[in-house]
Amino acid sequence: MGKGIVLYQSKYGSTKKYAQWLGEKMRYDCIETKKADIKKLKQFDTIILGGGVYASGILGLSFLKKNIESLCNKKIAVFCVGASPYDENAINQIRNLHFKDKLSNIPLFYCRGAWNEENMSFKERTLCKMLQKVVAKQDPDTYEPWQKALMCAVGQKCDWTDREYLKPIIEFIKEN
Repeated sequence: MGKGIVLYQSKYGSTKKYAQWLGEKMRYDCIETKKADIKKLKQFDTIILGGGVYASGILGLSFLKKNIESLCNKKIAVFCVGASPYDENAINQIRNLHFKDKLSNIPLFYCRGAWNEENMSFKERTLCKMLQKVVAKQDPDTYEPWQKALMCAVGQKCDWTDREYLKPIIEFIKEN
């Protein structure tokens, strides 16, 4: 299995929670992506990057894209964290958008996070409320999974984090 590290970029704390859980379980170092030093990463056999999903982007993925040449002989995986329930189509969209060329063989995992409007900036709350108003005009029977989650979470604090989401990542790490 070798020596490993979990890099993460978390906006509201769910990704950090998953990174810490994974670090504890695998006895890996755990560090924020913005504090990572590419020279020090070369000592690790396995590198797991976690980041929140915002507007189909994954926080911290730019670090991996920028440094992939230096990490090409490492076992690498990415997990993203979002408030929506798992949706294969949404994950495939993210994969097709961001995992091209040298990132194409890197596995992408999904962990469900949390929702707390109190932690959001005024701008983020406003954008969410505008999106909720648009979605509310649709027939609920036609909602996509993310739209259902958005409408259910309005005005609530929800925490869907669960160590169970880490099982596929742990299985990947344990593979030779």
